Amino acid sequence: MGPNKGVGFSIPTCKSSRTLCCLQSTGFLFVRVRGGFHEIRNAISDAVAVARLLNATLVIPEILSTTSTKGISSEFKSFAYLYNEDQFMAALVKDVNIVKTLPKNLKEARRKKAVPLYKVPNSASVYFYLHQVLPMLKKHSIVELVVSDGGCLQSNLPPNLEEYQRLRCRVAFHALQFRREVQELATNILRRLRVPGKPFIAYEPGLTREALAYYGCAELFQDVHTELIQHKRSWMLKRGIINGRLSVDSAAQRLNGSCPLMPEEVGLILRAYGYRSDTVIYVSGGEIFGGQRILIPLHAMFDNVVDRTSLSTSYELTRLYGRESNSAEPPPRVRPAAVEVRKIEAWKNAGPRPRPLPPPPARPKYPYNIEGWWGWVAESDNEPDSTMMELRTNAHKLLWEAIDYIVCVEADVFIPGFDRDGKGRPNLASLVMGHRLYQSASSVTFRPNRKEVAKLIDDLRESMHPANRTWLSSIRNHLRKTLLDGPTEAFNTSKPLSFLSHPVPECSCSRGKNNPPNGFNPRVAFKIRRICPAWMGIDQNSRQKEKESDGEVYSDDGFISSFFFGRGMDNQGASNGGNGSREESQFEDQEIENGER
Repeated sequence: MGPNKGVGFSIPTCKSSRTLCCLQSTGFLFVRVRGGFHEIRNAISDAVAVARLLNATLVIPEILSTTSTKGISSEFKSFAYLYNEDQFMAALVKDVNIVKTLPKNLKEARRKKAVPLYKVPNSASVYFYLHQVLPMLKKHSIVELVVSDGGCLQSNLPPNLEEYQRLRCRVAFHALQFRREVQELATNILRRLRVPGKPFIAYEPGLTREALAYYGCAELFQDVHTELIQHKRSWMLKRGIINGRLSVDSAAQRLNGSCPLMPEEVGLILRAYGYRSDTVIYVSGGEIFGGQRILIPLHAMFDNVVDRTSLSTSYELTRLYGRESNSAEPPPRVRPAAVEVRKIEAWKNAGPRPRPLPPPPARPKYPYNIEGWWGWVAESDNEPDSTMMELRTNAHKLLWEAIDYIVCVEADVFIPGFDRDGKGRPNLASLVMGHRLYQSASSVTFRPNRKEVAKLIDDLRESMHPANRTWLSSIRNHLRKTLLDGPTEAFNTSKPLSFLSHPVPECSCSRGKNNPPNGFNPRVAFKIRRICPAWMGIDQNSRQKEKESDGEVYSDDGFISSFFFGRGMDNQGASNGGNGSREESQFEDQEIENGER
């Protein structure tokens, strides 16, 4: 080991970037992760970097969303519920020592709570680990970290720690492979999406209750959904997660770009850009707040709006979840009749009358008396504890988002409705955009400026006229501009909060010297300095693999896809995202007058 000067502390240095520095480990690092899909993925990448920094042996992280959930399949547990453990260990064998479980003596010490425990924030610094965690690790041979903020290491590291940034990328983009059942279902969905022979668009709405409450967007919804968002915002205010007032002007927040784009607005800008009504739109996201009613305008503009449920069968989903217990919720306990009889007898034999009558018994509340999962809003100010089925559904959401993540990364076009979660940090859409940037910097990834789009949409609504050429050109120019300027903006807004949302130029390299046909040179735009090693040329994109697949697979999926897709798939000559004529096409269901209005 040798000192690295310039940051005020000494860290291990390696002669080779893919060789472990020291054979002697300083101890075991046990990490427990809680949160959603994107928080888990960020936290695991940071945990591996921390283990390398401390020269510790990493125990495969424990995902609390699956270990604390009752009723899920016993075939998969914790980390293995989502990811492939063997692939994770094999891919990082030259970087970090990884074991599946703790030794027996340390397991016992952990049960007795004799292990140092740190609840670390996502912005924990290198100094914190080297001066506070490392001494305790050497003393006790084990340290436990609880990560709940979507990461445990600061996003931006000093230049001399660039190797740790590349390690984060190796973890997120190579080591963290989903388990076989998830990969197979995602591959089947991708094949079914591509059977029509046309590109498809992946759309991530980002409409979660937490994010809407955090940014004060309750008034974008109606009825009970507004109450649910306000209740969550009140909960955040009490716990200091946000500062400000309970009631916020949602219209002003929307015009400021702080609220998600609604599906109707995304549909309008896609149609204005030139995508036809028969374009396939894949809607991702484990949960869309507001339900299918929010997607009605998008369905009206595009005939083929699909999601994972419409592109998979019940058998495939059951196989994905594994064997789960079918035990229902225990029925409410009913007081035995004998007790009531004794109470009546005691009342009759009690002291002299007159005396006040006892209060009438409260009307029992059964689950079927409350309409919908949101029925508690009208009954109580406190949100009830999660039931067993809700806990199981939370675990299922991780699998749903894993499938959506794969589909969105491989999509021909990706557009997010929002890029922040319920804590003001980058969400699933940001991770997808970071992965697409790492995998292919020239991929079509729209990053619409919500403030500018909201203004353009309002101008169209206020004019009360069909869109004219000026408005269509404004939308097209804006979306074209985001293809180039979007990554630059993400470098300033998302990367300080999540490195995986913008992993360039640290994790980037160039595979060739030729510029793309459109003239955009990612190597110059993203300041890429390295040439990719020869072994990376062997890895083929999944799209090429699917094109080279056997015809039998396509014929089988073509039969299934006839049930999955709706109208408009017979016309294969329609313009799509890859044709230049698409950008000059107009709405097919309206005529635009000559000249500008």
